[in-house]
Amino acid sequence: MGMAAAAAPCAELPWFEAGRPTGQAVHAVQILAAAGEHGLDPADYDAATLQARLAAASDQPAAEDEQHRLGAALTAALRRYLADLQGGRIDPRELHPQLELPRRTPGNHLALLGEAIAGRRLPQALRDAVPRLPMYDGLRAALARYRALAGHPAWQTGMPPLPGRKLVPGRAYAGLALLARRLEVLGDLPAGEAVPDRFDEPLVTALQSFQERHGLTPDGVLGGATLQALNVTPGARVRQIELAMERLRWTPFLQEPRMIVVNVPEFMLRAYEVRDGRIDVQLTTKVIVGKALRTGTPLLSETMRLVEFSPYWNVPPSIARDETVPRLRRDPASLEREGFEFVTPSGQVVTTMAASHLDAVLRGGWRIRQRPGPGNALGNIKFVFPNNANIYLHDTPSRQLFERERRDFSHGCIRVQAPVALAQFVLRDDPGWTEDRIRAAMSAGVSSTHRLRHPIPVLIAYSTVIARAGTVFFYRDLYGLDAILDRALRRRDGGLPPLIER
Repeated sequence: MGMAAAAAPCAELPWFEAGRPTGQAVHAVQILAAAGEHGLDPADYDAATLQARLAAASDQPAAEDEQHRLGAALTAALRRYLADLQGGRIDPRELHPQLELPRRTPGNHLALLGEAIAGRRLPQALRDAVPRLPMYDGLRAALARYRALAGHPAWQTGMPPLPGRKLVPGRAYAGLALLARRLEVLGDLPAGEAVPDRFDEPLVTALQSFQERHGLTPDGVLGGATLQALNVTPGARVRQIELAMERLRWTPFLQEPRMIVVNVPEFMLRAYEVRDGRIDVQLTTKVIVGKALRTGTPLLSETMRLVEFSPYWNVPPSIARDETVPRLRRDPASLEREGFEFVTPSGQVVTTMAASHLDAVLRGGWRIRQRPGPGNALGNIKFVFPNNANIYLHDTPSRQLFERERRDFSHGCIRVQAPVALAQFVLRDDPGWTEDRIRAAMSAGVSSTHRLRHPIPVLIAYSTVIARAGTVFFYRDLYGLDAILDRALRRRDGGLPPLIER
């Protein structure tokens, strides 16, 4: 058998002694065969073929040309594995053109392998290539757990129809035994609990735990959304975790001393510092993101440079055309009531209402803005990280929306539940910005802008799985991006050239 063309350029490394594979070669193939532990596919590295061929060479010393073929293929497989493990299999820009993540410097994988072999520490060197993030370790543990549950009999039978539209505590239900079984298997119900005759404790508490872990209102009521989440098989969760691990490999979490990350499907923002190579989360707060059907928030990696206090809201042309102008035509008095005004191309401010002014807005010459104040759509503060999509973080007067389970209500920008706490984090390097000063600037009613002394990276990310403190949380694929990534990975895996002919 001959080597496939893809492996020919690889330099040779000392994988054989006296025609037999070295212990490090055997360890290397074992690691490739276990690539599934990282959400990777061992077939991408021809692990089974290499394992069989090296086993044959262990029994019967390989001829010199076979040693060259196997050695080159093993080197090529390890280089592909290291590239996938350190940077992901898909370039995120292929799926998200606006996501300009800091480019990692490509590692010299051939040199790394050579040094590791010379130092007889190849297995450790390959383990060191794994992303050093607690989240990654948590996802890896969750992946192993859900893989072990794939095909579990608790999902071989469907849940019976609910009595009415939902199951509330105290009601009878034919599916209680199956419900208890699934909750026990998933770890929400302690093992060995007796199944009650009606939907009562301990099932209610277990269901609340399940709801909390799946981004649902933990009300202990079994309704349609909760039933749908219960019906997702562990095998489907395996793929969801694999996709989350792929995205995590893209992400430069430890490259800056501070960072702000918004996870869109989770509707959460976290601000953290890196201390001694570890992430120390300083702030966790709810957010509202773009509507799934029309105005989804794009994935971005930009740098926050400005904070605007008591900001004006410059109404985007699309919102002015579709919403603001029609509303002002119906209710002209809302111009003054809601604090809107017109701005001409020369910068002149016009506060009077006229049909000709609205026509000028629709023609693109004039624009509409909303003055600072308690009713301003941006609230009292705006956090600016310049980007082509004109996305930013901001306060909001619509505080009640943060109590919703699903929070995709915006036109794309991100509303923050705790803007003062975020401002304190952002302005921490400037001791003059105390909490009192921040609040005073926010309520001044006069717009002012502060340039950050030390700009902060902001990442708008997308992960439908989060592992935290030994618990795994799942969220709905809000924008369908898991499905898109899944298709891209399948196309990629199907198009990889073989490393060695079978």
